[in-house]
Amino acid sequence: MITVSKNRILAAGVLVTAVTLLVLSSTARPVLGRADEQAKSAGPAHYSVVMTEAHNLLVTDNGTNKLYFYTIDKDKPIGSPLKLRASVDLTKVGEEEIKITAINVERADK
Repeated sequence: MITVSKNRILAAGVLVTAVTLLVLSSTARPVLGRADEQAKSAGPAHYSVVMTEAHNLLVTDNGTNKLYFYTIDKDKPIGSPLKLRASVDLTKVGEEEIKITAINVERADK
């Protein structure tokens, strides 16, 4: 009779563990095919600061998979407004070549 009780306790423990894992795995990840919809409709975009210094800022937009580079104008003091200079499409990572999109770049000949 003691053996039956141990088996029942073991079976109940396995069942509780299985149900717990099932619940955790279903709430941890969105349903396939809906991740993009939820990312777009979740409100404001989520950004990650990759690097920052007093004169520049490198940020990723996790919603659009883009990397943005901001910096101050040449010969301006620290604390001047940061201006968007370039972006990179991170969906191209892994390819042999990635094109940088230049934006509002100052010319050296000015």
